[in-house]
Amino acid sequence: MKINIDAFKLHPTQILVLGFLGVITLGTMLLMLPVASRSGLSIGFVDALFTATSAVCVTGLVVVNTMEHWTMFGKLVILLLIQIGGLGFMTITTTFFILLGKKIRLKERLVIQESLGQTSISGMVKLVVNILLGTLIFEGIGAVLLSIKFVPEYGAYGIFMGIFHSVSAFCNAGFDIIGQESLIPYRGDILVNFAVMSLIILGGLGFSVWMDLVRVTKDRYRKRYTWRRWFRQLSLHTKLVLSISLGLILSGAVFFLVAEGWNPNTLGGLGAKDKFLGALFQSVTARTAGFNTMPLDVMTNGSKFVTIILMFIGGSPGGTTGGVKTVTMGVLLLSMLSVVQGKEELVAFKRRIPDTTIKRALAVVMISLFMVIAVTLALSMTEETSFINIFFETVSAFATVGLTLGITLDLETASKLLLSFTMFAGRLGPVTLAVAFSLRGTHKSSIHMPEEKIMVG
Repeated sequence: MKINIDAFKLHPTQILVLGFLGVITLGTMLLMLPVASRSGLSIGFVDALFTATSAVCVTGLVVVNTMEHWTMFGKLVILLLIQIGGLGFMTITTTFFILLGKKIRLKERLVIQESLGQTSISGMVKLVVNILLGTLIFEGIGAVLLSIKFVPEYGAYGIFMGIFHSVSAFCNAGFDIIGQESLIPYRGDILVNFAVMSLIILGGLGFSVWMDLVRVTKDRYRKRYTWRRWFRQLSLHTKLVLSISLGLILSGAVFFLVAEGWNPNTLGGLGAKDKFLGALFQSVTARTAGFNTMPLDVMTNGSKFVTIILMFIGGSPGGTTGGVKTVTMGVLLLSMLSVVQGKEELVAFKRRIPDTTIKRALAVVMISLFMVIAVTLALSMTEETSFINIFFETVSAFATVGLTLGITLDLETASKLLLSFTMFAGRLGPVTLAVAFSLRGTHKSSIHMPEEKIMVG
């Protein structure tokens, strides 16, 4: 159905919110059907809503075992919801418009711009086409690689498993149809580990980073200049994404290798290769993927806390990930360093970052912190478990990660509904929701009040 923004006079962010709500509602209705459950009975509204929200918001938290509970129909619904949620409903809608030969109007391009986090409206349709082609290529390669492992074990069903886990990994969803242990049975398998990690990283970089990398790489081979110049030609956003992502992955892997390398319950009893794979995978998956190759509930408290930090940071803007985003934290860290060094301007890679970006980054982090604190407090009143378990679950839901210390299956109804809203808010972003529900979200005042200094710190 064609979206007519003019008829309702809605802001693009409001269209985005309503679109996601619509997809979640449809998914809930489909998952409530008896044909979706192996028992032949409806799973009920709350559990269907939680599962649909988790799939659309590419989180991966589940209240029933995905492999055991759902029929093939239910699994296909979840797979479709993951794909729509990962790419964004406007990307899917635009694809249908293009296939039907419909014209993409200005207001609809604005919604696409908002959903993909772009700063310019030009080239939106071309960007959507490139995103779809790139997604099909990456997910297709991933499905083939994973099928090589799954087909000998599961027969023809292994092809579907390869497709399901490829889509789930690329969209950073974390849903699996292997069993209770996620990817633990494959923790020493190089093919499965690197295929899944590559898909997670590619999906988490952000679509605009893809386009920038392709553009600059083509230019390099055409003009034959050095890789150092290749890096200089990248946009500031791409440079920050690549630098921060690489730093987080490597530092996280080193920490988990040290902290869990001697823990007999996680990596302690494994060989050197499996220890390295386990530490690296945990560092990658913690940034909103939701798969795991080692049991999380028996990790050290330090590892649990570092996982929470990585989950809260999440992936990069404009991709399939959640969290406050790598660039957001990077901007705040650079801002802190510039204050310590007495600099008046924030500069990165010889480019000045505007004050409006710093303010938005601060707003994103502060709103996110307030929400995580509020949800954690609320859950602590309804759930009888340790604080670290509740805190971990809350951050996992907000950052749309899907990792859990094992309490999701036993949540109370009120907690499931609260976490469903938390996943929804985390996928759309706290600032997007704030603007969508505020009548003054785009208001700019021409009146400047008198300035007066205050003491801070």
